[in-house]
Amino acid sequence: MKLKKITKALLFPHIAIMIALIPIAAVLLLLTALYLENDSPLAILSYAVSAYALTVWCIKMPRVIAFFKAVKNENRYVRRYFDDPRLRVHISLYGSFYINVGYGLFHLWLGVYHRTFWFSSLGVYYLCLGAMRFFLLSHTKRYAPGERQKSELLRYRACGRILLVMNLALSLIVFFMVYWGRTFSHHMITAIAIAAYTFTAFTLAIVQMVKFKKYKSPVFSASKAISFAAACVSMLTLTSTLLTAFSDGSMGATEQKIMLGCVGIAVMATVLTIAVHMIARGTRELKKMKEETENGQK
Repeated sequence: MKLKKITKALLFPHIAIMIALIPIAAVLLLLTALYLENDSPLAILSYAVSAYALTVWCIKMPRVIAFFKAVKNENRYVRRYFDDPRLRVHISLYGSFYINVGYGLFHLWLGVYHRTFWFSSLGVYYLCLGAMRFFLLSHTKRYAPGERQKSELLRYRACGRILLVMNLALSLIVFFMVYWGRTFSHHMITAIAIAAYTFTAFTLAIVQMVKFKKYKSPVFSASKAISFAAACVSMLTLTSTLLTAFSDGSMGATEQKIMLGCVGIAVMATVLTIAVHMIARGTRELKKMKEETENGQK
């Protein structure tokens, strides 16, 4: 009976203990990755704590899912969020706007701290993406999706044109970065943070592009296109960061330049495709609306 109680206490600890296990396991793993050998006692302890935390959370997960489903169905604010696509996109735009601005300011700070053009230029790039989101926010605050279709198409096409100009600036950044063999040298912790941001942004951008396509709103589509472009540029930054932060000397300068050049070309081609598609689609839809209006007046 006593053994049963101990087992239950270990497998079903209090939720406060489960929450506390997450940062403890993360800190221990980070210390192990940065400073410890894999076979050191503290490293083994960190692996054990992480495995235990993962186990108890997996066991608890069905109850956690049930709890959030109950909150979704019973809480009026949460229910309103899921039932109102305009509210969801509005919150998404605000969140993306602040993240873009924060990430841009972070790169500007790195540019000042390291006294380098590369960080500063990327900071300005992300701030410009943030300005484009603010441009879209000014419309979603006043109108519902599809209420002013022509205005949405004009903003959609304008964002495509801005992306096209920004892609030219990005191509210069990539050219000089590859030509001079410049890479972004970060501390390992900073590199891990950039990797986490990049993969999260990339995944969310793809999911939301598919998810919000059903609303057929040019402003929504422009917002998600900007998110995807930002994620692509972050992938370039991440590639350069990983080449220096985790380099073991096996890759020479020429190989690094080739890899950076290939990733840079892929990023620029992707952003160029997005920009051209937005301009072409916006122009085509506006022309179609004009022809329908003229035919209706006849």
